[in-house]
Amino acid sequence: MQPILTVDLTNGKIGEMNLPSSWEDDFLGGASLAARILYDKIVPDLDPLSPQAPLLILNGPLSGTAGPAVGRFVICGRSPATGLWGESNCGGFWGPELRKTGYDGIMVTGRAQEPIYLWVHGGGTETTVVELRSARHIWGLDTYQTQMAVKSDLNQKNARIAAIGPAGERMISLALILCDHGRVAGRTGMGAVMGSKNLKAIAVAGSGAIPVVDPTKYSIIRSETNRSLRINSYTQVFHDLGTAGGAEYFDYLKEMPKRYFQRSTLNENIKISGADIADTILKGVSTCHGCVIACGRVVSLPEDQNEGKRRKGPEYETLVGFGPNLGLDDPVVITRLGELCDRYGMDTISLSNTIGLAFTLFEKGILDKEDTGGLELNWGDADAVEQMIHLTARRQGFGVYLAEGARSLGGRFGVEDEAVQVNGLEIPYHDPRGASGMALVYATSPRGACHNQSDYFLVDIGQAEQSLGLEYFPARAGREKAANVARHQNWRTVFNSLVMCIFANVPPESIVELINTACGLDWGIDDLLQAGERAWNLKRVINNRLGLTRENDRLPKPLLKPYSDDMEQEASLVPDLEAMLEAYYQARGWDPNTGYPTIGKLKELSLDWLIEDLWSGDTFH
Repeated sequence: MQPILTVDLTNGKIGEMNLPSSWEDDFLGGASLAARILYDKIVPDLDPLSPQAPLLILNGPLSGTAGPAVGRFVICGRSPATGLWGESNCGGFWGPELRKTGYDGIMVTGRAQEPIYLWVHGGGTETTVVELRSARHIWGLDTYQTQMAVKSDLNQKNARIAAIGPAGERMISLALILCDHGRVAGRTGMGAVMGSKNLKAIAVAGSGAIPVVDPTKYSIIRSETNRSLRINSYTQVFHDLGTAGGAEYFDYLKEMPKRYFQRSTLNENIKISGADIADTILKGVSTCHGCVIACGRVVSLPEDQNEGKRRKGPEYETLVGFGPNLGLDDPVVITRLGELCDRYGMDTISLSNTIGLAFTLFEKGILDKEDTGGLELNWGDADAVEQMIHLTARRQGFGVYLAEGARSLGGRFGVEDEAVQVNGLEIPYHDPRGASGMALVYATSPRGACHNQSDYFLVDIGQAEQSLGLEYFPARAGREKAANVARHQNWRTVFNSLVMCIFANVPPESIVELINTACGLDWGIDDLLQAGERAWNLKRVINNRLGLTRENDRLPKPLLKPYSDDMEQEASLVPDLEAMLEAYYQARGWDPNTGYPTIGKLKELSLDWLIEDLWSGDTFH
């Protein structure tokens, strides 16, 4: 690994952090290595929005190498949304550009006295320069305006800018960080952490080379792997139809929730599939650094026609979240709502989920117009949704309640158990009543409900790599798939270490070859899986120390009962979470009473140094 740039915004001190080689050997990079770096810093009394709270941006050993879908980086810290481990993954070109400056990451602490942005440039034969510049003139701009303003300020068209919008400035718990063509680190509120530091943006432009151990051999392997990936059937779907390419099938499986997870169907035909987008508003595709998949959508709306304007199209989660989840199904309307969130800098999953809860509570009479500031919250009312987005980003009126997420909104009105969230993070739109493996994924994810820590819904429909030891179980199977889920979580943790996009359906054997060649290792698949398991357990211990116990591993009440539109038929869809958890703890080697990794498991994973922190006195197991 190259050094980590350290920046203390309180005193303006710039430095470097060199990591022990044993950390790299054990955790590779990305989110796994970030957990090791931050272990001593994320402690129970740390306020996520305090100057002392770290914001760590980190690449992986494959980031920017033009390998298969490895143009990504991670942003980690303590989440202001959950109070637990915060981790967000982002694509685009920003991460590779940082690596070219000679740094593999940036650790930001402190708080600037006034708004600033960070400018890192150089690398290779050029000296790397790190500057703190005033951002007073761009404070208040949206994320797209900020990118353009910083490039203009620097007179650097090729600079890459990671920025927050007004939501991050106001430290809204669902604020994101955005770069490039709407690529976002969307979940867990890292944009709020950045805003708490008065840090509006980080601009990077590098001139160095991306380091790998054997460049010649790596170039051959990554070219071969990319060629195979390009013709893969999953790649073709993602390229042609985007991430919503499977929407119709997910709908058929009853995996796509409607009206805030209450219904499995709507009367009208759903018009939000990738094919619907392609047939109506699609004008092109966008891609991340070196990626042959190009799943990003470029669209043109009716108001864009005369100007020839192109904008980011919505992916699956935004299409469902601002679509059927709220009783809407017009891709044009959903695109506008999604872009509004991006510009303000707010996570579309969390906000659409929270708005869905507001609609539900209004329908049940728990909320009324006096609570909402006069707004009528009726399913399918796009104008009401748009108003709530504005109010949330500005922390005005009813938006004050929405800005803290679904758990807080439900708790404020005495119905926290109506909020479809886990540990403060709103659940994405792959319902476990249609794909039961997601019940365990959501209940045990280290960052709260998350489909990127394991997209097990794809395993449930047949993407089970036998070389990983994964088996295929029916989509609605129960405890028998628990060990499978744990193994798949370990594998996706490897992806978040490299950092590789989970849409890259690359054979594990090829990934092993890429890592060994890039890093000078001699690993096999089992070594990678153990590295993933090690990091998964480290994040678990971080959360245990922050107060997470066995009681936190649960699903919200709405997901533990049938859909309302056909109670008798849908009753069989409800997963038996308790039975699945019992088998999961056994597979994980976790204590069934506390949910802590046992001493034996920690020793097995060379995490002996965690034992004293986690277990003491009579609680040793």
